[in-house]
Amino acid sequence: MNTPPPPHTSVRRMRLAALASALCLLVSGCSAFGTADDGPDTASGPGGGMKVTLVTHGGEGDAFWDLVRRGAEVAAAKDGVDLTYVSSADPAAQADLVREAVRDKADGIAVTLAKPAAMRGPVAQAKAAGIPVVGLNSGIDAWRPAGLLQYFGQDESVAGRAVGDKLNDLKAEHAVCVVHERGNVALEARCAGVRKTFRGATDNLYVDGSDMNAVTAAIAARLRQDSSIDEVVTLGAQYGLSAVKAVRQAGSKAQVATFDLDKDLVKAVRSGQVQFAVDQQPYLQGYLAVDALWLYRTNGNVSGGGTAPVLTGPAFVTRSNVSAVARFAAAGTR
Repeated sequence: MNTPPPPHTSVRRMRLAALASALCLLVSGCSAFGTADDGPDTASGPGGGMKVTLVTHGGEGDAFWDLVRRGAEVAAAKDGVDLTYVSSADPAAQADLVREAVRDKADGIAVTLAKPAAMRGPVAQAKAAGIPVVGLNSGIDAWRPAGLLQYFGQDESVAGRAVGDKLNDLKAEHAVCVVHERGNVALEARCAGVRKTFRGATDNLYVDGSDMNAVTAAIAARLRQDSSIDEVVTLGAQYGLSAVKAVRQAGSKAQVATFDLDKDLVKAVRSGQVQFAVDQQPYLQGYLAVDALWLYRTNGNVSGGGTAPVLTGPAFVTRSNVSAVARFAAAGTR
């Protein structure tokens, strides 16, 4: 899970009618969607295209959400799906985007649950309209109570505990966990997981994730205040890079580790500026969410049987194995 800098909404539509038509020449008809019930729809018709809306709490220009969207677009192109991507960091606005997808009669909706309470009403409306909804990235503890069909993402508590174990192996003694969005359930779970297994001291530092300069300044100030901090753990790739700057500004000897990965973070791991990154594979999350809705509508498939999440992480990227993912990161898919 990651969170954008400034809260705003971005909309991007990808029309793939030509591709859908071409695919229809290769298979025995194309599926048409939009029935009132919540079961698989296998009706066929020439040029029928499924409409999927992906609603996240991300924002335009954030590298993490670019990866999620790119994976979703690749799946949509493969499946002949008409994909709409919309997002807002504001939970009320994100909820409105889900309601808009219901009004637009989407054939499937994929949604992140960073603020689960805000999504309950809109998800219920989608279900009442017979629209299948899957979750991704945030809300691993909330997707089943919310009535979602499937979930794709990382168990943030498990990931946090794995980071705590990793810090023990590295002989760290005092970590500060930098939370860039207060109240985001996934971010809080990460830091709580670290605290559960890390044998040293763990403090949370809350910063304004919409202002990268302020993030750097806040981390630097904290390091100046407490010279015993020997590890900074951030919860997003861009914040990891800010922490590297902060360590330098503060003249601290602290090391930096982070959740999430992008091509710039790969360079920092390769150079040793960042000890490790926890990769939850956001590209895969977007891809699987769209593909799952297509599979459900065309073949009745439900990943995990509707009872277990499909985990996309955590995986550690360190200096010893970073070369294996570097070329994919350079291509914009890791």
